[in-house]
Amino acid sequence: MTIGQDATSLTPYPRVRRMRFRFGQPEPMSHHFVRDDIPLTHLIAVLSGAFPPGEESFIRSVRKFSGEITDPVLKKRVAGFIGQEAVHGQQHRALNDQLIELGFPIVRLFTFAPGALRERAVIAVENLVPRHVHLAFTALAEHYTSTLAVRVLGEEAIQSIPGDPEVWKLLNWHAFEELEHKSVAFDVYRATGGSEAVRIVLMAGTYAATIPVVSLGVLASILSDPRSWRPIRVARQSIRLYRGPIVKGLMKEIRPYMRPGFHPDDIDSTELLEHWRRALFGADGELLDRIG
Repeated sequence: MTIGQDATSLTPYPRVRRMRFRFGQPEPMSHHFVRDDIPLTHLIAVLSGAFPPGEESFIRSVRKFSGEITDPVLKKRVAGFIGQEAVHGQQHRALNDQLIELGFPIVRLFTFAPGALRERAVIAVENLVPRHVHLAFTALAEHYTSTLAVRVLGEEAIQSIPGDPEVWKLLNWHAFEELEHKSVAFDVYRATGGSEAVRIVLMAGTYAATIPVVSLGVLASILSDPRSWRPIRVARQSIRLYRGPIVKGLMKEIRPYMRPGFHPDDIDSTELLEHWRRALFGADGELLDRIG
């Protein structure tokens, strides 16, 4: 049995859903759209800004191996992965347009049209590294997003954070689909002969840089936004963010990826997926009217 077939026994085919979120409707989004929380608002804005170019890069990394995937099961899972990531990028671009209007300059840095100079530069950098290194970065990034997704969907303390309802619907949908396709890039990496040592070393370097790089990105976003220049408030809320359910302990949950022989399906999210499948897309699912 091939790697792709074995993994599919635990992971269903990712389903592509054509979503249409309604940001700023019927009420305009407030500038600090997460509980009037400055650091958390900027964290979500930075992540949303980075998602479209990141997901387009993930798609390119997997497509580089499309001619080498012979397992029909894995081929179907890859098609679902590509479709889901494409829609994620599309919907985050719609949110990013709102964020740019609200005054988040950092988001504008990540926003460029297909074929623009910045995209060509990103692709040029991708092509400088070996294909398996590019794919390994995708696999480790998918581990980050799926680990965060388990927190977002599984922690009542996170679900109860007051914020813009449409933004939270987007985040819940995105988290759900990240869990649906969490092992696809990983399985392509293994099925095409990706090195276990390279996978672990790349994660070790990324792991060490995560908190500093993300913290600097959020700080830069705050400094670029005059309406967020509230030093005492930002310091107090930042401490709460680092000690709260989104960040505290997250890196410990990322760490198993560096264990030899690790597979994303070692972390069982089956029950969580089933619960949110009913909540979001069941007979009375809250996102049924967002499917375009």
